[in-house]
Amino acid sequence: MSEPRRLRGHKATATCCTASRLRPGIVATAGEDGCVCWFDMRCKEAQLVLEVGQEPISSLCFMPGNEDIIYISSGSEVKCFDVNMATSQRLLQSYNYNKEEINQVACNSKSTFLASADDSGDVKIIDIHQHCLYKTLRAGHTSICSSVQFIPWRPWGVITGGLDSKLVMWDFSKGRPIKIVDFGVPEMKGSSMAQCFNPAFVHAIAVPDADMLDKSGNVCIVGRGDGALDVINIESELAATRSKCTTKAHKGSQSTSKGSITTPGTEGKRLHLDYTLGGHVAAVSCVAFSLFGERGKFIITGGNDKSVKVWECSRYLDVGQSVSNDNILHHNINLSKKVNWLCTTPTESENLVVCDTTKVVKVYSVS
Repeated sequence: MSEPRRLRGHKATATCCTASRLRPGIVATAGEDGCVCWFDMRCKEAQLVLEVGQEPISSLCFMPGNEDIIYISSGSEVKCFDVNMATSQRLLQSYNYNKEEINQVACNSKSTFLASADDSGDVKIIDIHQHCLYKTLRAGHTSICSSVQFIPWRPWGVITGGLDSKLVMWDFSKGRPIKIVDFGVPEMKGSSMAQCFNPAFVHAIAVPDADMLDKSGNVCIVGRGDGALDVINIESELAATRSKCTTKAHKGSQSTSKGSITTPGTEGKRLHLDYTLGGHVAAVSCVAFSLFGERGKFIITGGNDKSVKVWECSRYLDVGQSVSNDNILHHNINLSKKVNWLCTTPTESENLVVCDTTKVVKVYSVS
């Protein structure tokens, strides 16, 4: 692996990044300095530095279909900016619905709703056309909600992960969970003694874009605090829940509306990737699908073990496939610092952007 390209523009640690899907080579990074930097990979310097505020920025995302619009979380607030790198930048909206610090924001594929997950465990769903709070998703998590993503093939689907070791699937039109997967129970921790001492907190999740589904399947990638990675088929999980509810109904028992809590086994199609397959030996801090090459072919993960790993999992998502580290771990990149965040770009080179615990963002080429 050649030396990475270095992107300079932040005055403090870079916390997160996102890449344009419509304009290959455009990347936005954010930091503890309260600034967002825009980079064009064809140029050496930052093209724009946007001063958002005094507080560190925890998350950012573009509006799908109109990437001049960007949502940025800082403290308990979400700010929406219209940014035209050639001419101007202006604040369009500011949302103050979260009561505690926001950990992640996400916009749905139709650009109609924004989700913001915070330290209280709540998730706010904001109607970004009417500029009002649509729903509060509560009672799914008992601790910090660390991550949130919309499910693109389900119009009312949201999935969240938390430091209570739970993955929660929601119907946000009704404001209630429809499935809860608990990674904190002994059955979910795996058999590895080296990893069982660390809690299986859910630090990061990723869901494929709609145009990746042929390659990735209807899955959610779960990055855990014990270093393990779980690939969970969302539709299989929900189908198993519906089957259980139907069986209970036939027996005359009443189903609850609080969602089904499950542990692993034969519940749905799941793939568990830990250090025995070349995986992380410390908490997984970030997960993403590849935008380069065949979109969704690779899963990219970064961890507190100062490494980035590129996984090729698509061939193993069918039941009955055995997994070996000879061919599922496609690439390993050793770093000098822990990974805060990463993203990929839809370009043949300079397509992996990594924010570590320094103010300099690194860019690698992966194929």
